[in-house]
Amino acid sequence: MEQSSHFITICSDSIGDTAEAVVQAVIHQFQNQRVTIRRYGNVRHEDELRKLMEETAQLQGFVAYTLVQPELREMIREEAVRLDLRIVDIMGPMMQAFIDTFDDAPQARPGLLHQLDEDYFQRIEAIEFTVASDDGRDLGAMLKADIVLLGMSRTSKTPLSIFLAHRGKKVVNYPVVPEIGPPQQLMSLPPNRIIGLTMKPETMLKIRSERLKVLGLPAGSQYASLERITEETEYAAGLFAKLGCPVIDITNKAIEETAGIIMGYISDSPETAETSTLKM
Repeated sequence: MEQSSHFITICSDSIGDTAEAVVQAVIHQFQNQRVTIRRYGNVRHEDELRKLMEETAQLQGFVAYTLVQPELREMIREEAVRLDLRIVDIMGPMMQAFIDTFDDAPQARPGLLHQLDEDYFQRIEAIEFTVASDDGRDLGAMLKADIVLLGMSRTSKTPLSIFLAHRGKKVVNYPVVPEIGPPQQLMSLPPNRIIGLTMKPETMLKIRSERLKVLGLPAGSQYASLERITEETEYAAGLFAKLGCPVIDITNKAIEETAGIIMGYISDSPETAETSTLKM
């Protein structure tokens, strides 16, 4: 029997990015769950709030919200009681801790995090750059990138690139394949702008085998053979050594964890960056 989908509503008086990031992080902690996320941004009126709450109650889901306007925060609590609906306040406890600890009051203005400042435009530019450069589409972009990610197939290069782009970093990811030599643009880059991604062959074997199942392809494909994966891993290790770049073993690491390691690395001083090697 096909498993029914669970419903989570995201409600925000801004764009809802903060709440969705938390919800997505939680979803990834649960296996075999089909979850449909319904996101409502720029909720500023009580009738909008009431409607989405009633729809969520009918779907037997729950609401995760980031509301800073006092009247909407009060109403969502009242509607939750009326509808017997579970709600999760993403920002409230943090704001209250700030108030209690620092004796300050919030501005209660929606969207302050996403004001059109220089940082916002930098993130948008980085995301557009990274999407256009995905999987080695634009080799010339390597020369303009803040970070170049190298790795064999299924080392999470694309989602990691997008995550870093949301941090304002222009990222190019390039697949490492034994039959295709590295491009000249890559060889001309300084090592502190390149990150090599690797994974234990046994773990990669499981991931690729599952990928073949999803695509409906034969299980005996060379792509998902331990011999081929070992060959690719050894080739990648040799290339990383030649480039002198740091290498991160992403086996059993979440995207957020790997991104944190990379951000920590590139924030090092140039002197440190040129001589240090990440051992994970």
